[in-house]
Amino acid sequence: MLVKDIMKTDVVTITPDTSVSDTLQLLQKHSIRHIPVINQDQHVIGIVSDRDVRDASPSILDDEIKKEVLSRSIQDIMSTPVITTHPYDFFEEVAYTFYQKEFACLPVVKNHQLVGMITEKDMLYAFIQLTGTHSPNTQLEIKVSDQIGVLSDVCQYFTKRNIKIISVYSYPDTAAPNYKVLVFRIQTMNPMPVVKDFQQSEYQILYPYREDQDEI
Repeated sequence: MLVKDIMKTDVVTITPDTSVSDTLQLLQKHSIRHIPVINQDQHVIGIVSDRDVRDASPSILDDEIKKEVLSRSIQDIMSTPVITTHPYDFFEEVAYTFYQKEFACLPVVKNHQLVGMITEKDMLYAFIQLTGTHSPNTQLEIKVSDQIGVLSDVCQYFTKRNIKIISVYSYPDTAAPNYKVLVFRIQTMNPMPVVKDFQQSEYQILYPYREDQDEI
């Protein structure tokens, strides 16, 4: 999945000379938390968050100070330089950037011009789509050895039962470095036949979990 598939293209923007007051109104009007600052060439030169505006906002007890601060241009408080991403960057790579840098959003730039915006919420929704949790299905978690061909071998069990695989991903088994866990979402109302197939195989079913497994 690419950034272009999940980014928002209808982006609210401001210019460096936009006032703090006008920026605050835009944030509230559009129920957003970040606004990119662009110049006349559509180049991203800064970004401002609702927190930046709140921190810059004066006490409501002093009207003179309030007017002075709210009339300041946003370039006085915007964050710069801005890290951006590209429409054809992979979702997974951008997700790592979000995690590593603790970002809440990233402007999307093509040919040095702003073309979109991607937020934490967009990333979470993309993860939901990739894992298939947005549609009715059944989840199976299977512990397998970390070796070539194991995914193909496991998939044969679903093929034999004529079961459609909605999504599949894996994560390492921290307790056993030479193993990993395959997470399948499959389209079936009754997973027990294929679960029993796996129970009779070399693979270990971790989910659905049965309490009597510990007794076997």
